[in-house]
Amino acid sequence: MIPSGSVKVPLGQIVATPAALGTVSQPDIVAALRRHASGDWGDVDPDDRAANDDALKSGERLLSVYQSATGTTFWVLTEADRSVTTVLLPDDY
Repeated sequence: MIPSGSVKVPLGQIVATPAALGTVSQPDIVAALRRHASGDWGDVDPDDRAANDDALKSGERLLSVYQSATGTTFWVLTEADRSVTTVLLPDDY
């Protein structure tokens, strides 16, 4: 799914909330996971972008924000231990 040379973030097990699966298309989810794994954090603010960049070194949780083709905002969240990555809507948090 993701070329190994472009992976900065191991995703672990990938899960999604029912709301995300019902709202965001599979191609949008796959594209977002590729971006997240490569260190492209999407539409996060500058402070969150810096926090994610630091988290790559320190091993903290990572959060990316993306827009689906239909304009729905959704998040990709990788836990600090990199065991699980969750695709969710902001209201799911």
